[in-house]
Amino acid sequence: MNLQHQQELEIDNYLRRLRECLPQMSVADREEIVREISVHIRESAQETNSSLDEILARLGSAEDLASEYGQDALIRHASHSFSPVLILRATVELAKRGIEGLALFLSALLGYTLGGGLVLTAILKPIFPRQTGLWIGPGVFDFGLHEPPPVYPAHEVLGWRYIPIALSFGWLFLWVTTLGVRWFLRRSRSRGSIFARNRAHISANAGTLA
Repeated sequence: MNLQHQQELEIDNYLRRLRECLPQMSVADREEIVREISVHIRESAQETNSSLDEILARLGSAEDLASEYGQDALIRHASHSFSPVLILRATVELAKRGIEGLALFLSALLGYTLGGGLVLTAILKPIFPRQTGLWIGPGVFDFGLHEPPPVYPAHEVLGWRYIPIALSFGWLFLWVTTLGVRWFLRRSRSRGSIFARNRAHISANAGTLA
């Protein structure tokens, strides 16, 4: 078996494992990723003083590379989604990539917590009317679900109006958070900041797919 044939077998084996490890995606996307990596490996192997072992080592294992593509596909889908669960999953992945991603995750978590909490308390108001509301008094500004503050003369100021007000502000927080994170994800993808791959030698086309 000559050296060229042996290298072709190594490349085919790497690409086969990459294809098997890629997460759920369309066949076209999967094959495009495999094709790009195949072209990158073979073009790099033709360069002077290049070694196939070094090229594959720089790419990392097929399993790790497939995982990166899966993470980037998740982030891409989240940038067009209205699902808080999907968006939070994407921001968790970005939080692993640096300070900018961590700040985005914390902002999304805060927005969804506030919004979801307000909506939840509005739903619980009819069940726990005395424990849910907005209390105002000297040094007191409390809202949500808990025991009323004992400080006199703090008193609950909204009554049943708490329900539409909490629902309105809750949905506003959820909507603004979703639109804000989606905008940030699309903007960051276009300028390639937190989405930039750690492997600068992979072609720019790979970055546009991910």
